[in-house]
Amino acid sequence: MFRFFRKKKSPDEADQPDHADQADQPVEPNLADQPDVPEATPLDEQAQALPAAYAEDTEPLPDQSTLGSESPESESPDPAPTPSPNSWVGRLKQGLSRTGRQIGGLFAGNTIDESLYEDLESALIMADAGVQASESLIQSLRKQVRQQQLNEPQAVRRALVEVLAAHLRPLEKPFDVGAEKPLVVMIAGVNGAGKTTSIGKLAYALRAQGASVLLAAGDTFRAAAREQLIEWGERNGVAVIAQDGGDPAAVAFDAVAAGRARQIDVVMVDTAGRLPTQLNLMAELKKIKRVIAKAQTDAPQEVLLVVDGNTGQNALTQIKAFDEALGLTGLIVTKLDGTAKGGVLAALASGAQGCRAVPVYWVGVGEQLEDLQPFVAHEFAQALIQ
Repeated sequence: MFRFFRKKKSPDEADQPDHADQADQPVEPNLADQPDVPEATPLDEQAQALPAAYAEDTEPLPDQSTLGSESPESESPDPAPTPSPNSWVGRLKQGLSRTGRQIGGLFAGNTIDESLYEDLESALIMADAGVQASESLIQSLRKQVRQQQLNEPQAVRRALVEVLAAHLRPLEKPFDVGAEKPLVVMIAGVNGAGKTTSIGKLAYALRAQGASVLLAAGDTFRAAAREQLIEWGERNGVAVIAQDGGDPAAVAFDAVAAGRARQIDVVMVDTAGRLPTQLNLMAELKKIKRVIAKAQTDAPQEVLLVVDGNTGQNALTQIKAFDEALGLTGLIVTKLDGTAKGGVLAALASGAQGCRAVPVYWVGVGEQLEDLQPFVAHEFAQALIQ
């Protein structure tokens, strides 16, 4: 059984061809008793070559030549050595540096008093943690300071890191690639969240773990979305099932059937970006999920939502709406290298705004291929409180 963990892929391995085409040709299922399934295209219809230029709204692809250095795990207890700016933890700290400095700067004094607790609570609220989570964190911090008789600001800072890490830990969950074969992953998100780019980075990470991957270009609305996913497929050495302006549900059905026939480990289905208030598009998203289940009874096993970390508390509204429509199994939080404050994950863990604490599988901090990494509560807490 595959278990998702970090391992940098060597350049030689990246050029190895995908073994998806070595399996037998797929057998199309009988759809006579399933009238609502869109007409499927031949399973071996493959994507055409990438046009020379993208549409203007296509998200830029990262340059593989700019890949960062290997990402070491950060498991050492506080006080920890300062991480390299090129390490994963270093890039995460840099991405959340604005919030980290605002909170960490409060420990520059020499007094542990009521004023410090009030300032910390205000800083957490300003970091999008919300009132409920901020109050809970400060209460836990007060208790730990009393129990351990802490009287130095830096000791209190380290205690806050541990309290926040414990608060975020319910969101930490490994992505189990070997749970089913194929593991069908349906990916949704609002426009501009970085959904297609995240799929490309995730395909890179899964291939680095030795898993075979098949992509479905189910975003048939956005200009050049199909071509963008095909380029990601070529870059990662994986096949892409696509149609030129076809029904996204039919594309998803073809991809799942092909994945079963070819014994693929992971089938990822891209979908068009939409707002939760666009009821007709949300209904179409439900249809895609139903059609996937017709191609494979227990699929999709994973339904992921890509969330832009810069949206702050609005992310909770998105998560709640998509969860009610699809039953989310996990999140990918992107763009934490911009103006994102990061505290919204603390709000999510506390169930703020009636939002279920959906696990966070990955967080992204940049445009490099390796800038999408598994969410680790302690690493995130260290980056958020510097």
